[in-house]
Amino acid sequence: MPLPRPVALPRVANSISSQSSALAISQRIGVRAFSQSTERKAADHAHEDHYDPPSGWLFGVKPGEKAEKEGWETVWIWGFFGSLGLGVVAYAFKPDTSIQTWALEEARRRLEVEGILKEPENKS
Repeated sequence: MPLPRPVALPRVANSISSQSSALAISQRIGVRAFSQSTERKAADHAHEDHYDPPSGWLFGVKPGEKAEKEGWETVWIWGFFGSLGLGVVAYAFKPDTSIQTWALEEARRRLEVEGILKEPENKS
């Protein structure tokens, strides 16, 4: 499909008629300028208001009433605390990779090789 050729706009002394003719030509060839887009608002006035006025109760639940559970809450609680528990177990059983532990073992091995430190009796 060939691209449309650019259309030369006629020079008009009045800027309003110039803008309207440019709009008519751009609509005819299917091009819309950025400045001619319609203004959009966040909330439509035809729909109900999204603001809930404060009721004075914590999370909108009256005192003495039980809050109704939503579907995602149980999954979130099990997922959060389950992953927290797995993280604690993994942290407790992680291997010791500190430089101090390595240096202590290396120094002990070298001293045993030189004969300064005797080897432990129950070597695994």
